[in-house]
Amino acid sequence: MKTGKGVRAGQYFALLAYLVFLAFPFLWLISTAFKPARELGSLHPTWIPKDPTLANFRQAFDEQPLLDAALNSLVAAVGAALIAVLIATPMAYIMARHRTRLAKAATGWVVVSQAFPFVLLIIPLFLVLKSLRLINSVPGLIMVYVVWALPFALWMLVGYVRAVPAELEEAAAVDGAGKARTLVSITAPLLAPGIVATALFAFISAWNEFFFALILLKTPEKQTLPVVLTHFLGAEGVADLGPLAAAAFLATLPSLVVFAIIQKRITGGMLAGAVKS
Repeated sequence: MKTGKGVRAGQYFALLAYLVFLAFPFLWLISTAFKPARELGSLHPTWIPKDPTLANFRQAFDEQPLLDAALNSLVAAVGAALIAVLIATPMAYIMARHRTRLAKAATGWVVVSQAFPFVLLIIPLFLVLKSLRLINSVPGLIMVYVVWALPFALWMLVGYVRAVPAELEEAAAVDGAGKARTLVSITAPLLAPGIVATALFAFISAWNEFFFALILLKTPEKQTLPVVLTHFLGAEGVADLGPLAAAAFLATLPSLVVFAIIQKRITGGMLAGAVKS
């Protein structure tokens, strides 16, 4: 059934409006980051700075330890993503391939756990980290981020594993491949897009996370980037808008770069290799 030109035009217009809606905050952030102080206080703000400057970036680096905070965020985000994927992948495979009552109950609990507010976790997590002497440490924060990301990562990977036809593994077994070889040579390559997408989710969630980092990290040199960004707010809640926008713009770049690098692998399709093999 062919789609009419009017309907197609309406679809493109709706898509364009949605993209503008998503891009507006980021574009305004970029504009604000390059505006001098006199333009930031103007009653008639403009999209494009009349006199663009890098002073806000210099001031942001002079006032706050952005590089140290970015390194802490990077270590926490990468560590949480890797650990969450390493734990969730074999668990997801077992839950998807062995549909026992226990596996179904575990899947249901994963879904239900997403409805709980994360603030309920902070007290038990704080007590556990205190007993392990990991309060005010990046490794302790990584443990929290793994606990936070693991349910959704597991839920995502279960869906990806179920999308891989079990017949491929059965055919490999008929050809004489063992279980380990089948998982490494057949299943793992087909799960690669799902694993990458899950790791990206865990990375971005940990990179942007604020609440747990604020509660668990007290020493300034161990704080993450989202926490350091709040230091641009004055005692009365007045924001140093230029440096804050510059620092926030830099904080968004890693997520954009990571997504731009791996987007082809995510959208390439899980079974592209299976069609050729």
